[in-house]
Amino acid sequence: MLSNQGSKLLIVDDLPENLLALEALIKEDGREVFKAHSADEALALLLEHEFALAILDVQMPGMDGFGLAELMRGTEKTKHIPIVFVSAAGRELNYAFKGYESGAVDFLQKPLDTHAVRSKVTVFVELYRQRKVMSQQLDALQRGRAEQEALLAELRATQDELQRAVRMRDDFMSVVSHELRTPLNGLILDTQLRKLHLAKGNSAAFGEDKLRKMFDRDERQIQSLIRLIEDMLDVSRIRTGKLSIRPVRFDLVQLVRNVSENFAQQMLAADCSLSLDAEGEMVGIWDEFRIEQVLSNLLSNALRYGAGHPVAVHVAAVPGGAQVTVRDQGIGIPLEDQRRIFQQFERANGANAVAGLGLGLFISEQIARAHGGRIEVHSAPGQGSSFTLFLPLS
Repeated sequence: MLSNQGSKLLIVDDLPENLLALEALIKEDGREVFKAHSADEALALLLEHEFALAILDVQMPGMDGFGLAELMRGTEKTKHIPIVFVSAAGRELNYAFKGYESGAVDFLQKPLDTHAVRSKVTVFVELYRQRKVMSQQLDALQRGRAEQEALLAELRATQDELQRAVRMRDDFMSVVSHELRTPLNGLILDTQLRKLHLAKGNSAAFGEDKLRKMFDRDERQIQSLIRLIEDMLDVSRIRTGKLSIRPVRFDLVQLVRNVSENFAQQMLAADCSLSLDAEGEMVGIWDEFRIEQVLSNLLSNALRYGAGHPVAVHVAAVPGGAQVTVRDQGIGIPLEDQRRIFQQFERANGANAVAGLGLGLFISEQIARAHGGRIEVHSAPGQGSSFTLFLPLS
């Protein structure tokens, strides 16, 4: 690997014959020699290339070798380049001492010892190559460490997501168990009560009014079970891309009016008044059953989170489509939760005591999207919530 690491050498001398002689002395395979006749030429090359070694003549016109060395040591790009000075001056001028003060790593006297020059250049070139290889290895280690840290962060995120999924599953199973048990318990108690009356021969307990109330109660419990099961089936259909949409032509205003009337008894039980602002007709091509499902979910949520307060429904035409807004005056939803509540099994904070699987808004949004529409929410804690269904006309 070291032998493949090329190196560049810089020699600076004002005499062309000295440059040629020194180049011939130090040039080998894998080495590229650059020649400069002055300090200015050398500085231009230093800014353009990365050198393993600079060999500077001390005595040059203009800026001498010492001045060039000081400039090199003061520049970030060149301050680490080893400098070797060459001089023909006598030892009595103390050039060697001055050269070392300027940051040189060696000082050579002319006439040059061929073997010594080659050996020293080889040492510095090899040091440069080793330094480059170590730098590459360090970079590789740092990249590896960064990749490991990124992978570790990803694993932690995955672990957190898995733990959240497990918690959601456990919470969901707990809620499903509770939600299924409530209507089932009602049916079981009613059935046991009837069996007890029949065992005692108390047929008078099954008068026409009594039976009608029993059957109404049974129907509500069964419908509740059907809704829970259908919600879970819809989630499975959405996940597999099999949510069916069967568009037909119908009047949205009439559908909203029918759904609102169906909620009359529930509104009364929740001590809510329901106002409907919808006039005329608004005919479009949608899946009537699915849109009814969305409207029922929105009204159910308004009852759950706004019990005891008025609920307002408004139907209006918008450019290219229609919109239905359900407004309650309940607990409201913080801004940071307004996107979360459209996810599976999620409910508004502070609503843990409110019944439901946390699937209604998720399913409703998917139905709206399947129609090319959307659902928007505007809310604030303590100020109620407004859910708006937007639908294109076809």
